[in-house]
Amino acid sequence: MPVISRFLGIIIVMYWEDHAPPHFHARYSEYEITVNILNGVVEGKFPKRALGHVLEWYELHKSELIKNWELCQKSETPKAIEPLE
Repeated sequence: MPVISRFLGIIIVMYWEDHAPPHFHARYSEYEITVNILNGVVEGKFPKRALGHVLEWYELHKSELIKNWELCQKSETPKAIEPLE
């Protein structure tokens, strides 16, 4: 479970060889969501403010997320991505 970013109490992870479609997982307290990298569709529940932060971060880093997805599919370690400031 490689952690690729942390910000504002939110942890962003990707799993090696995870199922399609390309996505990442976000955790905040007891909440967890998955975000489809290709279209931004969110599955799961998250507090509204935290969800806004995750989606803002996602918009800024889509290309890096795709590259990390490709690395994870090859069981390679993904690169860290800058946190939301």
